[in-house]
Amino acid sequence: MSDTRGYIRLPSPAHILSAASAGGKHEENGPLGGGFDVTDATGSDKFGKDTWEDAESEMQRLTLGAAMRKIGKTDADIDAVFAGDLQNQCVGSNYGLLDFDIPYFGLYGACSTSAEALILGSIFVTLQAPEHTGIAAAVASSHNSAAERQFRNPIEYGGQRAPTSQWTVTGAGAFILGHDGDGNLPVVSDVLIGRSVDLGINDLNNMGAAMAPAALDTLERYFEATGSRPENYDLILTGDLGREGSAILSDFMSADGYEIGEKYTDCGLMIYDIDGTDKHAGGSGCGCSASVLAAGILPRMMSGELKNVLFMATGALMSPASVWQGKNIPGICHLVHIQKQE
Repeated sequence: MSDTRGYIRLPSPAHILSAASAGGKHEENGPLGGGFDVTDATGSDKFGKDTWEDAESEMQRLTLGAAMRKIGKTDADIDAVFAGDLQNQCVGSNYGLLDFDIPYFGLYGACSTSAEALILGSIFVTLQAPEHTGIAAAVASSHNSAAERQFRNPIEYGGQRAPTSQWTVTGAGAFILGHDGDGNLPVVSDVLIGRSVDLGINDLNNMGAAMAPAALDTLERYFEATGSRPENYDLILTGDLGREGSAILSDFMSADGYEIGEKYTDCGLMIYDIDGTDKHAGGSGCGCSASVLAAGILPRMMSGELKNVLFMATGALMSPASVWQGKNIPGICHLVHIQKQE
């Protein structure tokens, strides 16, 4: 019997009322650069702040503010914000959202945080409690320089990167979710909560291999739960397995009878010209999938180019201490089914 625990069909769709994104200099120069709402005019990736960590917080503040302004919402209109980042104890979100008078949930799902926030926010807005406005926000971010010195080496060290390594994205995405919305908006119709998968990968420079088994587990469980196949969707999008993990996922899905082929791509492959700019295996980080969804995918859904998307954010569940101690790196993958209403 198939194990479909974690699959939830929402009692009513959660509308994606608006979205906004931020990107650093490398991201702005990439294929999606024209879609970012917030960039750093100085090219320093500090967004007017003194530290990389404060810069990440500022990206969260700016993107959430931009998403709210697009639909004319204020703090009082939003019941809760679900937010996370890669910094220890989620301080990027904690400090970044201090200016907002909104109840706050701090999340840590590593690079899967954007999908985790969307899942929790979507479930939350469908509660329809009398005292709720029925609107929530989901925010996720990462900063290359902040993440590198926390998880690997100081930037100044200049260590050589392995071919399988990924480039942590300097970026953020913010989404406003609502119970009620225009019929032309994309909606979250159903979700599948991921589970931790550990196949013994302990290489800090191969996040794709660590996360691919979790993506395989989630996607196959979703197909089993819904009775659907890859051909039923316009796009199957992971974030962010990069070049290494994407190849692993495609090969294992094929071996199990699912040809995802041209339906499939990865946020880490979309955000950079990875060959032209030497980004090795592609992009990663909480801000990767969040910014790609906001800047690259949702606009294509609004235009009608895409109508049926499986968005699957993947994360490597580690800490600096666990890496130093040589522990394995479990992966997780959360799935959000986003549809454009007819």
